[in-house]
Amino acid sequence: MLQNPIFIALIIFILTYTAIISEKINRTVIALFGAVLMIIFQVLPQKRAFAIIDFNTIGLLIGMMIIVIILKKTGIFQYIAIKTAKASKGDPWKILLMFSIIAAIASALLDNVTTILLIAPVTLVITDTLKLNPFPFLFAEIFAANIGGTATLIGDPPNIMIGGATGLGFLDFVYNLAPVAIVVFIVTMVIMKFIFRKQFKVTEEDKKKMLEFDEHKTIQDKKLLIQSVIVLGITILGFILHQAFELESATVALFGAVLLLLTSKADPDEILMEIEWSTIFFFVGLFILVGALEEVGIIKVLAEKLITLTQGSMLVTSMLILWMSAIASAFVDNIPFVATMIPLIQNMQAISGVDVTPLWWSLALGACLGGNGTIVGASANVIAAGMLEKRGSKIGFVQYLKLAFPLMLVSIIISTIYLIVFYV
Repeated sequence: MLQNPIFIALIIFILTYTAIISEKINRTVIALFGAVLMIIFQVLPQKRAFAIIDFNTIGLLIGMMIIVIILKKTGIFQYIAIKTAKASKGDPWKILLMFSIIAAIASALLDNVTTILLIAPVTLVITDTLKLNPFPFLFAEIFAANIGGTATLIGDPPNIMIGGATGLGFLDFVYNLAPVAIVVFIVTMVIMKFIFRKQFKVTEEDKKKMLEFDEHKTIQDKKLLIQSVIVLGITILGFILHQAFELESATVALFGAVLLLLTSKADPDEILMEIEWSTIFFFVGLFILVGALEEVGIIKVLAEKLITLTQGSMLVTSMLILWMSAIASAFVDNIPFVATMIPLIQNMQAISGVDVTPLWWSLALGACLGGNGTIVGASANVIAAGMLEKRGSKIGFVQYLKLAFPLMLVSIIISTIYLIVFYV
């Protein structure tokens, strides 16, 4: 049995995923360790293991990380946040709504983790000035960031992975996911206004203090800001047109990154040091782990079982993937879950010969929106919780769950209706 590659692959995969979910060991280290074990135990040869890695996903992630690293040095996000707060005239509800809109748009064009890292500190300064509880504001921004990230190819890692595996382009994601993301955002904001309605009281004196903020002081490098915005605009345009020019999304992202490095004259060593290499190598490990399961035929067997279970019904399969993705992503990292589901859906298409495009949208919606369900469901949630904890305002798992999980379920119900009406 120990010489059976199927048995070995399954044992390594289960142990690796169990360790990732437990969070007892660094997820990147354990993913790479599992990947290397697959090669050592000859589940697949090294050459095949490296060929399995989706370098389109890796390139897209690295390219966008470089652009974001340079862009955040300009202070533009702080400028927009303060300008927006002043435009609201100190009205707490308007601040929460407008900051949430900024978070959603920024997450759609950049990524949700970066968005929270940039907007949360400014939010805390403004809530301190207005003597308001920061929790409703950060809670709303977390949800907005995860919803906004759902709408585009580059907004959330699951979408990047799906795009890399399927060839679906930027406009495909916008066309198919942005409409439902907008509806989910609007409904979520309406519910939040009701939930937090008693926490929006502020004095005129505190409003005046906030209106005295000078947003111009946040711009640290005006020339770099202009260069960064132009290159970001070119990159987004590239994403919109990349299929027409038969270019991969990674090519567009890396072109934008290199162009910004050239024009900004930023120190490449400094910028490359700031890239989240831990995340990049986590993806590398996952691609090899899941590729090993595919290599020995386990994924194909699972795909056949799923087709049998759902009797080939696109409606049943779509709903199963949507809800399974949402519940799973609320409690465990959605990246390894999506990494496993991608080849499963691809095998379903190969076996049945049916167009499985609706299943990709089910997976994207479930994985991205499901992350809102708990405090550990998405990286953005963990980061915001950490910021509050440093200020002595710890958010308990159950406290967050009581508010967030029902809201997440509302978003999945909306997604269910959307998928049934327009796709299945």
